[in-house]
Amino acid sequence: MTHEYTVPGELGDPDVRAAEVPEPGAVTIVVPTFNESANVRQLLHQITESVPSRLPCEVVFVDDSTDDTPEVIREAARDCPFPVTVLHRDEPVGGLGGAVVEGMKAAGSDWIVVMDGDCQHPPSLVPELVATGERANAGLVVASRYIKGGSRAGLAGSYRVAVSRAATWLTKSLFPRRLHGISDPMSGFFAIRRSAVTADVLQPLGYKILLELAVRSRPRRVTEVPFVFQDRFAGESKSSAQEGFRFLRHLAGLRTASPVARMVGFGLIGATGFVPNLLGLWALTVFGMHYVPAEIVANQFGVAWNFLLIEHLLFRDRRRHRRWWDRAGRFALLANADLVLRIPLIALFVHRFGMGVLSATALALVTTFVLRFVGTEALVYLPRRGRGGLDGGRTAGRAV
Repeated sequence: MTHEYTVPGELGDPDVRAAEVPEPGAVTIVVPTFNESANVRQLLHQITESVPSRLPCEVVFVDDSTDDTPEVIREAARDCPFPVTVLHRDEPVGGLGGAVVEGMKAAGSDWIVVMDGDCQHPPSLVPELVATGERANAGLVVASRYIKGGSRAGLAGSYRVAVSRAATWLTKSLFPRRLHGISDPMSGFFAIRRSAVTADVLQPLGYKILLELAVRSRPRRVTEVPFVFQDRFAGESKSSAQEGFRFLRHLAGLRTASPVARMVGFGLIGATGFVPNLLGLWALTVFGMHYVPAEIVANQFGVAWNFLLIEHLLFRDRRRHRRWWDRAGRFALLANADLVLRIPLIALFVHRFGMGVLSATALALVTTFVLRFVGTEALVYLPRRGRGGLDGGRTAGRAV
């Protein structure tokens, strides 16, 4: 459940209404927060000092905090010359990325700027991000630490620098075409047109929402502006090993989004199933089980292993269609039917079409693999139905 609160800003001063770009460039600043009560007052002060005099704006905080961050935001917002909205989520679905998507749905401007709540992203750059997007007719403008004039100075310690470099290299290696023109895919500071966002295709997991937007929404044109990553104003970074694992899972999900990529991933995961299968067969025969029932039981170890990997790496976004025991039962049925179907297929290829045993076996393996993949997609992980854009996501009635 999401609770929404708005504190209206004082917009009577004509100087506050002055903008660097035409009115279509008016901006909604989306800030996801988690226990940032020590930072949000300073952030709103920085936004007040640098944005509304150059560009009409509103600020939407999407808050997953367990502290008093929402109350601090509402109190600090009373001094702001622009509307400030707080959307507090009881369940942080999708992590920081999910929070950003909720904020985008609540945005009322043609441009949306996403930035962190810890003051490491300078609000003074917001008007430049939007103006650059207008001049270049771009759908996405990324604030980059890795082009001339940019710096990652605010990254604390050599460990975080190394992790950032590795993550950047990995993502650009996995998506060379879709991330073309983006030097800093790990940036959490960017501007995007509302028209460039298709909410129904987004499946955020963790904190790297720019990667999700660039790969799934595919804005028609991307440009960059340099920025200097600042030191944190207060508190500690929320980065953790758990977030790192979520990021890797997210990468795997993005990379296997197409049917061909999923089929390749399905085959690779299936190949890894030989390891628990053989280990199980060895253990069962060592303990005296006859090899025939041991083969059958050991095959289930491989099936279970494959099911767990496929659940988390290939079809994470489709698991809601059926309960886990239903998915597991259907998957096991398909996996074991593969063994039953293969022998009749080999006999058909040999006796009806005159193929050799080896070639018939190879063709049967390929055929049953394709059938199992198609069956798994269609019968275990049915695709989601229904579409939803950003329009209509904004709450009709606001609580002040």
